Amino acid sequence: MKSDIKRRMRTAARLYAVQALFQMEQSGQSAEAVTEEFLEHRFGGLIDGEELSDGDPKLFTKLVAEAVNWQAKVDQMADRGLVAKWPIARIDPTLRALFRAAGAELVATDTPPKVIISEFVSVSNAFSTDSSETAFVNAVLDHMAHEAHPDGF
Repeated sequence: MKSDIKRRMRTAARLYAVQALFQMEQSGQSAEAVTEEFLEHRFGGLIDGEELSDGDPKLFTKLVAEAVNWQAKVDQMADRGLVAKWPIARIDPTLRALFRAAGAELVATDTPPKVIISEFVSVSNAFSTDSSETAFVNAVLDHMAHEAHPDGF
């Protein structure tokens, strides 16, 4: 039971990290400002009477910070996983945020890549129910994972 709660908190942290990175790109806010806003108002908060999930604040903060720190490397990894005519700058901003959060976790944590891929594919379903988009996200993340961990995973 306790491990299930921890897993859900980590999943929520990943979802919030994608949302925070999206918000940073759209609003021009700093990572620190967005992180503070999410921690104060979104983790376990209410929106339209619906309670939001508590997230793992440590993982959330790390993903946002590392996505900023590693953005150039992560964007290059994502670019190489995308079709040549669609560099990361041309894809949907939500997917761009998702690839950045996942890429940060791939390069800056010891979480197994298969877990990261599975988690972020699940997170992508919160933004789209299109099965072709799910397959696309899985393929790009798999490419990024192989690049981040060339010795295998």
